[in-house]
Amino acid sequence: MKEYEVIVGLEIHAELNTSSKIYCNCENAFGGEPNTRVCPVCMGMPGTLPVLNKKAVDYTIMMGHALNCKINSKSRQDRKNYFYPDLPKAYQISQADIPLCEKGHLDFYVQGKERRIGITRIHLEEDAGKLVHSDNGNCSYADYNRCGVPLIEIVTEPEIKGSEEAKCVLETIKSILKYLDICDCKMQEGSIRCDVNVSIREKGSTNLGTRCEMKNVNSFSGAVRAIEYEAKRQIEIVSSGGVISQETRRWDDIQGKSFIMRKKENAQDYRFFPEPDLGIISVDENHIQKLKETLPELPTALIKRYTQEDNLPFTDALLIAEQPERASFYNDCRAYNRNRPRSISNRILTDITKYINETGLKISETKLTADSLTKLIAMTERDELSSSSEKLVLNSLLENGGNPEELTESLGLRQNSDEEYIRDIIVKVLSENEKSVADYKNGKKKALGFLVGQCMKLSKGKANPTLLNRLIEQELN
Repeated sequence: MKEYEVIVGLEIHAELNTSSKIYCNCENAFGGEPNTRVCPVCMGMPGTLPVLNKKAVDYTIMMGHALNCKINSKSRQDRKNYFYPDLPKAYQISQADIPLCEKGHLDFYVQGKERRIGITRIHLEEDAGKLVHSDNGNCSYADYNRCGVPLIEIVTEPEIKGSEEAKCVLETIKSILKYLDICDCKMQEGSIRCDVNVSIREKGSTNLGTRCEMKNVNSFSGAVRAIEYEAKRQIEIVSSGGVISQETRRWDDIQGKSFIMRKKENAQDYRFFPEPDLGIISVDENHIQKLKETLPELPTALIKRYTQEDNLPFTDALLIAEQPERASFYNDCRAYNRNRPRSISNRILTDITKYINETGLKISETKLTADSLTKLIAMTERDELSSSSEKLVLNSLLENGGNPEELTESLGLRQNSDEEYIRDIIVKVLSENEKSVADYKNGKKKALGFLVGQCMKLSKGKANPTLLNRLIEQELN
């Protein structure tokens, strides 16, 4: 039986978070009453003229730099002509032959190994409106608030192997957009979405099979399901002697199936031509370079640094790096050079993340600072706090802020690691519990737990439990 491999290309659409739309002054914001954030320009009324949003151009160039693209200092906007109810102008202003960014690449990780795929292009365009369907399915309403929202389309080369790699690519692109702060990446609001192109080929072959495009993919997990479904569908067709037709299909995530929408059109069907109401986009080379210099350290580079320099496990490095705020807080903690890197990442990924998930706050919205966290960790590492007491102090720091040293004292949580003090407690407890001592020496190991408990009670919970256990066993033996 023939074996096949799945090849995927992605078209990722990301709405840019500029304050106004791409060609007019209408507010660029999600939601609102239908058709209240519109004007004659974004509705395409006769006689109106668009004016390009400079910030949208800058954001596109920044993403181009992040994906190692060639930036075209001169590019063009084109009309993409098609009729659909969510497009009041019956054309979309996009970029066809000369995009702002092209010929780049993306480095990403899959199963802990670094991979590279090509980026064909990143072009700037305007978003369309959306259709809202009635519950009974008898009619649809057009909401044009989204018309004219600036959008970049990131097109990858067909070099992604299977659904797992596709998800890793999507997650990496999403992280980069958040690091650059050019898109809020709220999939539930449609600010980042993708179309998926899937084809199959025999293992060992270098020839791409006929591709099918999947529309209406609204989540990364949905992209995985869509790819796996489409690959299975194509393999079944080819295995039974059939031929794959190039077509556009609509993915229904609830049913877990795709349905044909239309045979795939090509560029000629859209009758692209230069946008007559807008001139050439001309960007100064010095400005392009300055935008490059504003880029932060991006997630793939951070993962490499965290694993190689800080010796974090790959999973920890990935989880820290995937969120800009989490990485920023970790970096701030590391700058104090008070703790082992793993100690910092453990606190961020466990107790702090738990608190963030429960409250819905960002780390920056809590009262915790990098200074106070690193001081707290240092206290625990010096055996001044037990792990359970540390959690109590950390929770107070998250809620109210403060100094961990002072909090530890006020809460009476400081751990006593004085060996002579602990040994005195042990001698007293053993002398008062001769039966438990005898039980332990007769092989009843549970007696040790009782004796340790009595020592902790006598120390009012402040004895260092690790040291206590070691010393009590020495005394008993």
